[in-house]
Amino acid sequence: MDLPPDQNYCVARPVYSKPSFEEDNETKARVPKTVRERFKKSCSCSAKRAKDITKGLLPILDWLPKYKIKEWLPKDIVSGISTGLVATLQGLAFALLVSIPPIYGLYASFFQFLTYFFMGTSRHLSVGPFPVTSLMLGSIVLAMAPEENFKIKGNSTGLNGTAVDIAAMNEYRVLVSNTATVLMGILLLIMGILQIGFLVRYLSDPLVGGFTTAAAFQVAVSQVKLVLAVPTKNYNGVLSVIYTIIDIFRNIGKTNIADLIAGLLTLIVVMSVKEVNDRFKHKIPVPIPIELFVTIVATGISYGVDLETKYHASIVKDIPTGFLPPRPPDVSMFADVIGSCFSTAVVGYAVAVSVAKVYAIKHDYQIDGNQELVAFGVSNIFGGAFSGFFGCTALSRTAVQESTGGQTEIAGFISASIVFIVIVALGNLLEPLQKSVLAAIVIANLKGMFMQVLDVPRLWRQNKTDSIIWVVTCAASIILGLDLGLLAGLVFEMATVVIRTQFPTCAALGNVPGTDIYKNIKDYKNIEELSGIKIFRCSAPIYFANMDFFKDRLKAIVGFDAVRVFRKRNKALKMIQKLIKKGKLRSTKNGVLTDLGVDNKAFESDPEQDPEEAEDVDVPTKEVEIQVDWNSDLPVKVIVPKVTIHSLIIDFGAVSFLDVVSVKGLKLIVKEFMRIDVNVYIAGYDDEIIQKMEACGFFDDTVKKDILFLTIHDAVLFIRMKASYGNVEDPIFEKISLMKESKEPLTFPEIDELEDHQGAIYKLAS
Repeated sequence: MDLPPDQNYCVARPVYSKPSFEEDNETKARVPKTVRERFKKSCSCSAKRAKDITKGLLPILDWLPKYKIKEWLPKDIVSGISTGLVATLQGLAFALLVSIPPIYGLYASFFQFLTYFFMGTSRHLSVGPFPVTSLMLGSIVLAMAPEENFKIKGNSTGLNGTAVDIAAMNEYRVLVSNTATVLMGILLLIMGILQIGFLVRYLSDPLVGGFTTAAAFQVAVSQVKLVLAVPTKNYNGVLSVIYTIIDIFRNIGKTNIADLIAGLLTLIVVMSVKEVNDRFKHKIPVPIPIELFVTIVATGISYGVDLETKYHASIVKDIPTGFLPPRPPDVSMFADVIGSCFSTAVVGYAVAVSVAKVYAIKHDYQIDGNQELVAFGVSNIFGGAFSGFFGCTALSRTAVQESTGGQTEIAGFISASIVFIVIVALGNLLEPLQKSVLAAIVIANLKGMFMQVLDVPRLWRQNKTDSIIWVVTCAASIILGLDLGLLAGLVFEMATVVIRTQFPTCAALGNVPGTDIYKNIKDYKNIEELSGIKIFRCSAPIYFANMDFFKDRLKAIVGFDAVRVFRKRNKALKMIQKLIKKGKLRSTKNGVLTDLGVDNKAFESDPEQDPEEAEDVDVPTKEVEIQVDWNSDLPVKVIVPKVTIHSLIIDFGAVSFLDVVSVKGLKLIVKEFMRIDVNVYIAGYDDEIIQKMEACGFFDDTVKKDILFLTIHDAVLFIRMKASYGNVEDPIFEKISLMKESKEPLTFPEIDELEDHQGAIYKLAS
């Protein structure tokens, strides 16, 4: 393909090996800072540093002075009111997932935001309860405070003549919820102080998608029993959701029709209006707050008809007015719940930061992941002390805040003010509200999570491994429970990474004619391999886990095993020596000839006799130098693999790191090929890789830095120049000397260097 001159380039430079490149370009030594210097710098103080630290801990000091009152305040007010109404109802509903009274959901929607307003770096997150983390916290609450622990003797005709002390159970469950929330806040705060927010990056998008979909399924199951108002046991752990489903179907005949009708109507209306909001969001300036309208109507109907008395409907009942005094956590519980708390906190933080980054990119500002850890940590410690439960962000609530024009967390502050008004003045008006209505609102808000199932076919087309991670995490979270499911998904995800590096893509490269470009010979028709040169690429780090695979792929691509070739040649040379001693062969400067010109096959050894055990004959010989053509027929019955290359180039362009085992293995590979006269070169290396090789003793008098080249093309040109100047010996000939009247068989070098574990096995076998 002919290109115009401005689309071509030509570079004239020397062929660079590492030593020649360093002759032309002086290296600069890197002097790492000592621990003392790093500590001194981190502890230094100045006015600017103090200001930066203060703004880092309190980001509000950065964006609030820049607040555009006339432009942003009207939008934030509209957004705050809309979000506040949604937050109020979601707080009441999500409290049911934690298995505590609904009023505590309002506390969680209010207190968590107060500290995040000052310390958070996102301007669009609506901080508060999230259904997934609420359900995970609920599993902790049910495990620590099962209903069976609060049964008391009574006059009831129920199970074994016992009843449940609801007041005592709720009080203890609230204590467990508060304690777990404070512990989650402490864990997040510690992670923020230690600057280890990067750990959350191990939760990939497919893993989070599968996990949240499974969590949505468990949330839906937990709320279906409220919609039906059927009695079920509280299960926790492996297969808990399956047992719950079985209980629901077993008791389906006890469904409360009033609750079922209210729940179904709420679900249909809410989902329909939400669909209208999504479809016409560009035409509707503010989404229709359908949850608010449904709640008002449902509360009015329940109060007017007296559904609790006439139809035994399950209602919210008691919603106290005002706030509760702060209470300390029960520190004695920490050891029992720390594992589940850690997984819940990490999930909440990962979801919140992921959502925050989406809106930060959209509105062109930055999110500080470590500061978010600190902000959520302090928020949950503060909220847990005031009877709230764990909060991060709800996807639907944040979407409402952003889509209604919210510009900053002033909208969140107004939203919290709406919740405050409900807590101090309007809460008791919601007491007649049916729990099935709140449960239906929760289920309706899970639509976005369930729609993630549609990601699986797309992931399968794009990357099958990611789709498998999604499915495995989802299935494990449903079957094992959310905490163990998340752990199982994370372990499986890391296993896929290890497997992909343990079995990397290896390929033989060929040259694009007339260029310095080298590509996989299987991918292009016009690519051709260079005569006598094999170029091998491994597209992964080389370390202990994939070193054996690296060797196997190298053998497959070059077409022979260097160790086997070496041993076969030694065996053939020993047999030739014995035949010469017996007078059955004679040697000339042109090679080895059979006596009287008889065909070599006449002198092949008896197949039933080991040639190496043949009787030695004392035949005087003269000192003579002979040549053996290893690619021709030999006068002995030994099949020596053909070696058709004289140079091997290993492309290090995709090798990001080496370890001690891989360096030893590479050195052994180089020496194995050198013994059969195949020169090995390393190209496209990174300087840090070479430093690691030097530190591990890769280079010595045999393996020198002359084998290192900046690019593959440098190595190829160097090989061709050596061949053109006659400096490259023909690799298919080997010279040996026979000493005059020698009765001892010639000694040939054996493998003098093995990897540690290979050497140990060799000694045991011998």
